Amino acid sequence: MDKTLLLNQVGNIFVEKMPFNRFLGISIQTLSAEKAQIQLPWKDDFIGNPTQKILHGGVISAVLDNVGGLLAAASIIAKLPEEELHSVPNKLATLGTIDIRTDFLRPGRGEYFIASATLIRSGNKVCVCRMELHNEQGIQLAFGTGTYLVG
Repeated sequence: MDKTLLLNQVGNIFVEKMPFNRFLGISIQTLSAEKAQIQLPWKDDFIGNPTQKILHGGVISAVLDNVGGLLAAASIIAKLPEEELHSVPNKLATLGTIDIRTDFLRPGRGEYFIASATLIRSGNKVCVCRMELHNEQGIQLAFGTGTYLVG
């Protein structure tokens, strides 16, 4: 099986097969072994402060966790030799968030939002990612660090 095909399948799982992610309306912009980027549209359902009409902090954390988890999944695929790619479904079944930290920098205002993740470390058991959230104007709204169980 081809690693690019597997990455596309994992992306499809995150976007189409996870009900919460379908509710969020995320779409994948970039997915590789080193970087992941997703986009989130503004929805009034995401309002956390009705007076200011800004994103709920839980939505921000969830989106950061999603992009970090997506990159952790991609790192699993990238590290496997070709002859072990058949084990990807089993490895992804145990993928999970160990810890996530979110720092909120500015109110979540925008037409749409871009969450990106870069790989800090990918080991045999744990993957650590740095995530950022920007609006369509490039203004950084939040950042985070996520630790994921990958083995």
